[in-house]
Amino acid sequence: MIAFEARCSTTAMGIMPHRDVERALELALGLDIPFWPQLPKVSLYEDMYVQASQNFPGIVIDFDKGRLNFNTARFEQELDGYFGKMDAPEAFALTAEYSAVLHKFLSRDLQGYKAIRGQNIGPVSFGFKVLDENLKPIIYNDEARAILFDFIQKKANIQYMELKERNPDAFVWLDEPGLGYVFSGLSGYNEQQAKQDYHNFVAGLEGPKGLHLCAEVNLPYLLELGVEILSFDAYQIGFMPKEYAGSVSEFIKEGGIISWGIAPTESTVLMTHTPKTLAAILSDYWEVISQNTGLSLHQIAMQALVAPARCCLSDIGQSGTTGRETGECQISSSEEEIVEKAFAFLPEISQILRDKYGV
Repeated sequence: MIAFEARCSTTAMGIMPHRDVERALELALGLDIPFWPQLPKVSLYEDMYVQASQNFPGIVIDFDKGRLNFNTARFEQELDGYFGKMDAPEAFALTAEYSAVLHKFLSRDLQGYKAIRGQNIGPVSFGFKVLDENLKPIIYNDEARAILFDFIQKKANIQYMELKERNPDAFVWLDEPGLGYVFSGLSGYNEQQAKQDYHNFVAGLEGPKGLHLCAEVNLPYLLELGVEILSFDAYQIGFMPKEYAGSVSEFIKEGGIISWGIAPTESTVLMTHTPKTLAAILSDYWEVISQNTGLSLHQIAMQALVAPARCCLSDIGQSGTTGRETGECQISSSEEEIVEKAFAFLPEISQILRDKYGV
């Protein structure tokens, strides 16, 4: 159940390119709904996949290559020990070693915000990303997959309880770039299987049930996964297909909140826009929904959040910069400046929309 009102409030994705923890926290805490940043440039432990891997059986962190490995024999050896501590909350908490930033965030006074947010990599993405010794994604391992969904669920719930102690209107969303893979004809784990698994998974989540996806989206599909808060890259869709309007309208009518990622985080794209032009793009999307369903623009705005389009970027607009792969993103030396500019656009976009729709 969502207790707070969205009203075009600002938030952002978890991953940030910053090396300065305090600067990243300052930016996150400057939003209406702050979050704890994930800073992969600070440490491999701040990578969203590595963070989620803590205490998962069979996992080995390869620090030299900066990646996770899954060993099937080790998994089988560690299962008994894992089952023995399944009821111990501390086994699923994110320790200071795996996220110094989360613990700095939790140490701040977070009571004055309308809501606060955390994040955790989702089970589908983790399952596709982590490979076994035969280079096979562990999502294809039936036993590992069953444990994975339960494991991530417990991690999200523990994080939610930690956040809720600091602010009653807390929520955690699951980052799921891997949901884009389930529609591939090459995937042995398809959209029907993912939807069934996700409904069972979401049913066991405590607090508002959230999902975030930066990749190209099948919006109706995402809205049918049982979540109450959906965050997605709205900028990249370009226009709102009429075919999506009904699904969006039903989600909002049922009380759902949509976080519209509208401020692009690529320099060549961002430099062509102002808060006014981005607010106009979002208004055009909402007009299509309203015109095709009868849902009022006021209600759409009441249940909207405003955010950057993506977690981080591949800044192809900056010559002479080089990026390196981290999670699902490319990060480059120019990122901090561009991400901060996208953040700076958000309050203005929010104000334009609030004024226009009376929220």
